[in-house]
Amino acid sequence: MEKIVFVIPDMPGGGTERVVALLANEYSRRDIPVTILLFAGRERAYPLDSRIEVVSIGAPSGGSARARLERLRRMRQFYRANKNCQIWAFSAMGTVFSAVAALGQKHFFLVSERNDPTRYEHRRIRDLCYRRARVVVCQTEDAVKSFPAGIRKKSVVIPNPLEPEEESYEGEREKRIVAVGRLNAQKNHKLLLRAFASFVENHRDYVLELYGQGEMETELREFAVELKIDKCVSFRGFSDHVLADIRTAAMYVLSSDYEGISNSMLEAMAIGLPVIATDCPIGGSRMYIRDGVNGVLVPVGDVDALVHAMGRLADDPALGERLGGEAVKLRGELTTAKIADRFLAQVAR
Repeated sequence: MEKIVFVIPDMPGGGTERVVALLANEYSRRDIPVTILLFAGRERAYPLDSRIEVVSIGAPSGGSARARLERLRRMRQFYRANKNCQIWAFSAMGTVFSAVAALGQKHFFLVSERNDPTRYEHRRIRDLCYRRARVVVCQTEDAVKSFPAGIRKKSVVIPNPLEPEEESYEGEREKRIVAVGRLNAQKNHKLLLRAFASFVENHRDYVLELYGQGEMETELREFAVELKIDKCVSFRGFSDHVLADIRTAAMYVLSSDYEGISNSMLEAMAIGLPVIATDCPIGGSRMYIRDGVNGVLVPVGDVDALVHAMGRLADDPALGERLGGEAVKLRGELTTAKIADRFLAQVAR
């Protein structure tokens, strides 16, 4: 089989990067040649099979037209040198650059849409480049429906692979509320901090732990001080063993305004954590959470609903145990091998 080239900006840690690492390692184990093409960095937060080639063609452009043109030149040079490779772009920007860089060349071109498509600023340019792809992989049916008809025709829904390294936990849970994700506006950690400030008034023995890095960390720390909860909120940074860190917590909370499918949410469910998640576009949470059965859904941006849900789980440990017990059943449905097969099936479409 031809070499698969995953195209992403960088690999500093995050849901998309985790998916790419899982798929790349799976294909490498199958003796399929794999390259990861990084176009805006050179970090590698996740372990990769030694046979996987990692190529960095540049740093973040900072908006520089000259840097972007150089990126295009290097990307085109790479595709010319790998004439028979398959381009699998796991980034809207990577798709745009690849579509331009590969003009006039014949490559199988797959796009994996990783977020809410309606949130992309330059949709006309993106859609023009997505039309060059043979297949557009979306994470939910709602994501497919948000595209023009021409792109919908070539779209398919494939969920994220799920390969948690921790077993589910069945003991008494610690009074910790945890969240995992980049510290940026999309994840709306301010909603979680507001909700926790109300929650902790009646549950003073609880703490909140935020795992992840991002441009809003200083602002969020200051907001915790403003809410007078900084003594019971900790910022844990990036962890390469985050599931081990959170597995004994009382609950996991996803407070995002929008998502594709949150990998960290799925992994939390797969290790039996009681999960509360915002029912955000494009339906990734509701695709897997059956409210009150294997998790709890709350409306986007609704502080009161989030406070109420957190209180329910804190006051009724048996409810959390039931939710976690059901959530664990996701483990066998989304194995990396099964999802890797579904991606490969698109090559023959």
